[in-house]
Amino acid sequence: MLQKIGFIGLGTVGRHMAANLVKGRYELTVFDNDQVVMSELIALGAHAAGSAQEAAKGRDLVIAIVPEGDELGPLFFGEKGILAGLEAGTILADMGSHSLDTTIKMADECAKKKVQYLDSPVWGNKEHAVNGLVTIITGGDQSLVGKCREAFSTFGLNIIHVGQIGDATKMMFIVNMVQSELVEVLAEGLVLGEKMGFSADRILEVLDTRGVASPLFHRKGRAMARGDFSRSLALKYVHEQLHVVLNAARLVGLHLPAAEAASKVYEQGVNEGLGEEDFSAVIKVLRK
Repeated sequence: MLQKIGFIGLGTVGRHMAANLVKGRYELTVFDNDQVVMSELIALGAHAAGSAQEAAKGRDLVIAIVPEGDELGPLFFGEKGILAGLEAGTILADMGSHSLDTTIKMADECAKKKVQYLDSPVWGNKEHAVNGLVTIITGGDQSLVGKCREAFSTFGLNIIHVGQIGDATKMMFIVNMVQSELVEVLAEGLVLGEKMGFSADRILEVLDTRGVASPLFHRKGRAMARGDFSRSLALKYVHEQLHVVLNAARLVGLHLPAAEAASKVYEQGVNEGLGEEDFSAVIKVLRK
């Protein structure tokens, strides 16, 4: 049984996943650069690490949920990073959303140290994480998924194995693209309706009745109608993920016009200082 777990990356989703592991009575060691969040986890019963290396050392399982970007290099490859602390036989569940090149590089470096790498990006928002309802998409040795299933079930409702290392990362390209486009097109519909004299609530009442109805439309639409853009998934991360998706598409010679258009709107949102807000704040760009 995997009992000693290290957790690196206590962001909007990660902090609640870690909290659920503590509630599941796992021996959890956590690390994040945000000391306030670290203190919250320590109050729940987690142990604090002074570095990602320390959080990874001597663990049965290490979970990392660090987004693609400037933080990733030092946290994974740095002198006091995750790789420096990992020991042979440890399982590393990489739950961040990365480019395919990054995922393969991480897997290769782990193999050199005889660390068992699981490509396992997580899909869900803050509410999903709080309630233990995130989806974990896995790629790699299926026996590793079985070993991790009990721990994963403390914060995940769905654990879906899609193939080899890299396949889960590829699947997240699809998830991130579709999710970001749906929210952007919903925002366009609400803005168009408002310009024609309808309230957002009335538009959503109609959309909720037939084929386009979805939990995502309902949740994000109601938040937009209330003007509630408290962060569940940061707009800046959605923009970064779309950039990764478009790069992947170019490598296979594919043109994704809707994704390209949506990416430009999210980019404008980042440039206008909306990056730290929820990605539903993309409607603010369209209202101008």
